[in-house]
Amino acid sequence: MAEGNLKVALYLDERADEQQREALGAILSGSVGGPMGVLAPLISTVLGVKAVPITYRHEGKTRSVEIPNIMRASVHSLPSLNPDSEIWAETGHPFNPTRLAMAVGDPGSTFEDYGMRFDNSGKNGHYAAINWSKS
Repeated sequence: MAEGNLKVALYLDERADEQQREALGAILSGSVGGPMGVLAPLISTVLGVKAVPITYRHEGKTRSVEIPNIMRASVHSLPSLNPDSEIWAETGHPFNPTRLAMAVGDPGSTFEDYGMRFDNSGKNGHYAAINWSKS
């Protein structure tokens, strides 16, 4: 990833109005700085921007998102010694610089669009609240 030449696609919830879509596009493209501004120089190709129905769920120690006919992704936290808690790692991750829950992809966690397919079933996952502010 650090070598750059990344291809990205942006999916915005269809419920956002035009002003919200423009603001989200500016934030997620990195054009207004902030955490994504650090990653923006690594992106060589923007495959497209689509307004789509997005369903997000937070159920216990599972987080999932679905975009019909494009993506279904779900992760659950790794088990800890305390069955009521998650394993949190202190990080410098751009989405939450403080901490991320350690997780694994659930079966059927796939993305397919723009001629690409990715299956995250049984693979690395994380979740945390996004903690962003413009620097």
